[in-house]
Amino acid sequence: MRSIVLIVHDVRSAHNVGSLFRLADGFGVTKMHLTGITPYPEAPNDKRLPHAAQRVGRQIHKTALGAENNLPWEHTATPQSVIKRLKSEDYQIIALEQTAKALPITEYKGKEPVALLVGNEINGLPPRLLQKADLHLQIPMLGVKESHNAAIAASIALYHLRFIV
Repeated sequence: MRSIVLIVHDVRSAHNVGSLFRLADGFGVTKMHLTGITPYPEAPNDKRLPHAAQRVGRQIHKTALGAENNLPWEHTATPQSVIKRLKSEDYQIIALEQTAKALPITEYKGKEPVALLVGNEINGLPPRLLQKADLHLQIPMLGVKESHNAAIAASIALYHLRFIV
């Protein structure tokens, strides 16, 4: 089975993070890396104020429904170190973003292992991270809106990476 890692950068909503945990668990993601301002569950030796960590943990749990307890994860302030480590382990870094050089996801033929990089609900991924990605993929859109919610887009991409490629 293909090894898939999910990197979630600067996603603001704890509910989106919970949804990402749940779908990552369902698609057999090996590990989630939560970076930047992305909320994360309570952790041993958590440096956040206890009431803040508990509140965010409850919000994540509301949509994760316990998946946050079953899936390995880590929080890192900056994603560059995560990307560098994964590249050294031969992961192909795939940015899910609409860019001039993005391939439609339906044209992606696959490499193993892969790390899917998803970004902020409004602004997407910053240029400095897009430069670090080996490949940009986008989801073709047919309607008036140009993008999906971060968790929805990730679920489409993970389904493709897990079952189609």
